[in-house]
Amino acid sequence: MKDLHDMTNEELALSYVDGDNRAFDLLLGRTQDRLFQYILFVVRDKDIAEDIFQETFLKAIAKLNHGQYRPCGKFLGWMMRIAHNAVMDWFRDQRAQNIIEPTHDNDLSNLNPKDILDGYVEADYVNDQVLRDVRRIMDNLPPSQREVVFMRYYQGLSFKEIADTTGVSINTALGRMRYAIINMRRIARENNIVLNMI
Repeated sequence: MKDLHDMTNEELALSYVDGDNRAFDLLLGRTQDRLFQYILFVVRDKDIAEDIFQETFLKAIAKLNHGQYRPCGKFLGWMMRIAHNAVMDWFRDQRAQNIIEPTHDNDLSNLNPKDILDGYVEADYVNDQVLRDVRRIMDNLPPSQREVVFMRYYQGLSFKEIADTTGVSINTALGRMRYAIINMRRIARENNIVLNMI
């Protein structure tokens, strides 16, 4: 039998369904950082994000136990979809008009630019400034555009995964990205912000 640590996420999910609770512990360890980062980015409140994160995993466990998972090589995408739905449910419960609420000072410091850049030491300052500018610009995007930018560039999801996670067509996801880029360029131009990385 294959060692748990050598299994793919999909194999771990099936092993958990077959009764191996250690498999789910490994799945949690492999996916929790990306899921929590996504939830926190959207809801902008750590306590709320922790609640939604817990709810996401409870829903995933329930779905796994009820045979509602079909292995297709995209376990993280499946989990992201559950997280997205949990976030949407929370916003519906709050009767919010927007899925992303800006913070008091538009701080996006929970995003670590070191995860995104592999720049040289001498370029760090310039690149960090560019990323701070990008984060400020992203705060001015409509929620659906901001979400797709985050999922694509900060989570590394494909447009198909973004479409599946957010429940829209690939064309809609691509359209949101296109408009996000157009809006980000406009905002940068209006504020004389140069977004060239070194």
